[in-house]
Amino acid sequence: MHQFPNNFIWGTATSSYQIEGAATKDGKGPSIWDAFSSIPGKVHKGETGALACDHYHRYKEDIQLMKAMGVKAYRFSIAWPRVLPTGKGAINKRGLQFYSDLIDELLKADIVPWVTLYHWDLPLALQMEDDGWLGDSIADYFATYADLCFEHFGDRVKHWITLNEPWVVAILGHGQGVFAPGRNSNSEPYLAAHNLLLAHAKAVQIYRKKYGHQNGQIGITNNCDWREPLTKRSEDQEAAERALQFFLAWFADPIYKGDYPAVMKKRLGSRLPQFSTAEKELILGTSDFFGLNHYTTMYAAHGDGRSKKQSVYGNGGISEDQDVHLSQDKSWDLTSMNWAVVPWGCKKMLKWIDARYDRPPIYITENGCAYPDQVVDGKVDDQKRVDFYRGYLTACLDAISEGVQLKGYFAWSFMDNFEWASGYDKRFGLHYVDFETLERLPKESARWIGQVMRRNRLNEQG
Repeated sequence: MHQFPNNFIWGTATSSYQIEGAATKDGKGPSIWDAFSSIPGKVHKGETGALACDHYHRYKEDIQLMKAMGVKAYRFSIAWPRVLPTGKGAINKRGLQFYSDLIDELLKADIVPWVTLYHWDLPLALQMEDDGWLGDSIADYFATYADLCFEHFGDRVKHWITLNEPWVVAILGHGQGVFAPGRNSNSEPYLAAHNLLLAHAKAVQIYRKKYGHQNGQIGITNNCDWREPLTKRSEDQEAAERALQFFLAWFADPIYKGDYPAVMKKRLGSRLPQFSTAEKELILGTSDFFGLNHYTTMYAAHGDGRSKKQSVYGNGGISEDQDVHLSQDKSWDLTSMNWAVVPWGCKKMLKWIDARYDRPPIYITENGCAYPDQVVDGKVDDQKRVDFYRGYLTACLDAISEGVQLKGYFAWSFMDNFEWASGYDKRFGLHYVDFETLERLPKESARWIGQVMRRNRLNEQG
């Protein structure tokens, strides 16, 4: 029976705006998500992250829940405007103290902190005064913020992620306008992505040059769903590969190969910014590991003009730029997000990364599913979620057995939270997963993942 390696990292993950609450407490400045979610019609039912899970006040209780679950590692993000209220200038010492206390509490519970520096909650002042991720100064502002975090937390934090899913910032935030800052454009996503990559590289440069004595690792987390060719036709094979390159290689190729994919350069022309020679050198090699957030799979076919009608949620970029038509198999089970449950796609995704980027160490920094549930006597008969994790973890194990250097897995998410534009109605949270049993996967004779439950804190607070 194949088993996960003894040193495999098991963890769970969250993000600051989705769980912390305390949006105006103790000197925190407003973020673009504070502003965006306050605009009527932008978020389901007008909900916001102003309270969320109140993690800011209840983090000690939360950490005890993690400890009881057997979590070995916890991935969380720092809210940039909590430590630098305007994104630059004056430091908020109370914000720094919160994260310092959180890290200490995690270490006390024998849980390894994995810290993400940016999970979409840009300080609002930077958006208003400096044009946010479209501005010329944003990469330097981010590097200064990262430097502050390395200085104050790097003695205890040895695993850093600069950016979470820059694709979301670029496409959903600046292309379709469905996420903060709510802009609509067919060119801004490429400029935002360009600046995000430069910001990542500058932060990594500071970490390696200034904080090498901390003996940590630093990388970036990108999201990508698998694209399976709809048919064996060469046009569909090429479309699937093109979709993956517009989705993942857009951000990964500059880091691992030194520049954007050739197919993007050819199709986008002047809309795709160019890196200078110095910038290419700055970005190349700036990730000690490959962070991957993966959730679903779709079939890809040559567009034939149909791609323009598709929602960006089902695509990996601006549809007309790719000319790829995406679809799902009607036999696939769907989560509450209408994302198909396709474990074999996860394995293929891992194999594609392994081949394209010369076998990097990979961490799945998010994987999970949203399902409605009903709590009965404090428990949930959550068979669909159990089956989801069984399927995807089996796919992960298969990939490892075929040589992929998958080193860890973080379930999304630790608890129900503010699910961005979807509000609070999408159920990703886990209250209890017996992580100790995961290493015995596969185990057909028992429900090895344990009883999945959830803390209904959001319901408790109305």
